Amino acid sequence: MKELMLGNKAVARGLYEAGCEFISSYPGTPSTEITEEAAKYDEIYCEWAPNEKVAMEAAFGAALAGRRSFTGMKHVGLNVAADPLYTMSYTGINAGLVVGVADDAGMHSSQNEQDSRHHAIAAKLPLLEPSDSAEAREFAMAAYELSERFDTPVLLKMCTRVAHSQSVVEPKERTLHRKDYEKDIAKYVMMPGNAIRRHPIVEERTARLAEFAEDCPFNRVEMGGTEKGIITDSTSYQYVKEVFGDSVSVLKLGLVNPLPKKLIKDFAAKVDTLYVVEELDPIIENHVRSLGLETHGKDLLPICGEFSQNLVAKALGGEVHEGEALDDPIPPRPPVMCAGCPHRGLFYTLKKLGCTVLGDIGCYTLGAVAPLGAMEMTLCMGASVSAIHGFNKALGAESENRTVAVIGDSTFMHSGMTGLADVAYNQSNSTIIILDNSITGMTGHQQNPTTGLNLRGDPAGKIDLEALCRAFGFENVSVVDPYDLEECETVISRELAKNEPSMIISRRPCALLKYVKHKPPVSVDPEKCRSCKSCMKIGCPAISMKSVEGEEKKKATIDATLCVGCGVCEQLCPFDAFVEGGEE
Repeated sequence: MKELMLGNKAVARGLYEAGCEFISSYPGTPSTEITEEAAKYDEIYCEWAPNEKVAMEAAFGAALAGRRSFTGMKHVGLNVAADPLYTMSYTGINAGLVVGVADDAGMHSSQNEQDSRHHAIAAKLPLLEPSDSAEAREFAMAAYELSERFDTPVLLKMCTRVAHSQSVVEPKERTLHRKDYEKDIAKYVMMPGNAIRRHPIVEERTARLAEFAEDCPFNRVEMGGTEKGIITDSTSYQYVKEVFGDSVSVLKLGLVNPLPKKLIKDFAAKVDTLYVVEELDPIIENHVRSLGLETHGKDLLPICGEFSQNLVAKALGGEVHEGEALDDPIPPRPPVMCAGCPHRGLFYTLKKLGCTVLGDIGCYTLGAVAPLGAMEMTLCMGASVSAIHGFNKALGAESENRTVAVIGDSTFMHSGMTGLADVAYNQSNSTIIILDNSITGMTGHQQNPTTGLNLRGDPAGKIDLEALCRAFGFENVSVVDPYDLEECETVISRELAKNEPSMIISRRPCALLKYVKHKPPVSVDPEKCRSCKSCMKIGCPAISMKSVEGEEKKKATIDATLCVGCGVCEQLCPFDAFVEGGEE
């Protein structure tokens, strides 16, 4: 029976049908749902790993044991996992191993725009790139056949639009594929003497894959009008087809590394003008030019950002649909921390104390935006802890007593611990705050090693953050409630004043967790409110200033549908205008 599926769900279905038995991933938008959907199949063991490197190594171990495996991550996660990835290209695999990576053109939820095709080229690995949900399922299955046929990990590259759009999929039955483990030191022990003999095997495999690319089911020619010939891939194919239909000829590439040569030359010979439509870097375009062919590409299309139908139409001479503009302008809605977010009170305190805040990756990165404006640096997972060490070593006493690093509990487990080891080992006077909201918040509430639950919600090992920090050698470990502004200010001021490393754990569960019980919403007594706007300094979306009948100035009001009764606003009001348990 056919079903409408998200691209990520379709990948999970393909993994299931292909007989995948082991999945280890780290959540990262837009890849997260692949593993979450796969976890719904009892036949597949699924887990969240502490980071992408660990996930890939675990998946490799399962493949080595003879069970088809998968690891999923977003594009920046592939950077973290690059170390094992590049060497797995040398070792090859036993049972099939598929690496799912999801790029985020347009940076909807990422700190950079990155083209993962570069990793495939550099690691000399085949890369499949589906353009809709049906292909996502099909390519996931085919990736295992390709993996085992060519003795290689296979990259399956998604993008935001394919991962999070829906199209029709026809599910099939599951087929199990297993292999026996056989000891092979020359193949799997990558010391120099063995690795040097594996490199020629990689090059020979690449040559065979290039030959395969010339006539494989993933690359196809769709002949239409011959005035324009368009070579394209991924979601760009969908835009091209929606804009031009059969009025142009299309070479749709699904195997994007290695790229074919003869197929492209033959296609180019059949059309008058050649175009390459691909998001981000000109990888296909550069390959086409290396074949001595003239083509249009980034001379017409942008190298930055996400494409659209109208963007392609404007660049290549298609019909542009402008749509209808609204009479009234739509006000901007910048992202803000949720009402009751436990990070809000802590960031307010850090701003009040005039701290320099080095931040990290997570929903708490919103501490950088107005009105809090408390975070001054965000680089990559774990960088806050490493960076504060270098920052304080460089500036010494000038920065030590006013600079803090903030990092979430999941991000700390991902890659904060190694930075913490650097602080402990090389002894910088640094104050680090773990924002423990008891979940991996930004990617949709996934469990992590500090929550005590696994991916399926079953009891799991739980890491004690306080004990862990002390094991690193930190004698100053404090726990604060970020809803208590006075406690936060006292503890942060005290730890900053010390001339030795300090750890502060700001602990309060995410306000959106289903099992968190909230207090009744507060309300505002308009007679006590003096319109001072002190409560607006925390940027809570439940608080706004509105006109009140008979009052000249606008008064603070509470949206009872948003308020969770955290009490932070009450602590800011100098006139006691907030009433607990009230309702607007």
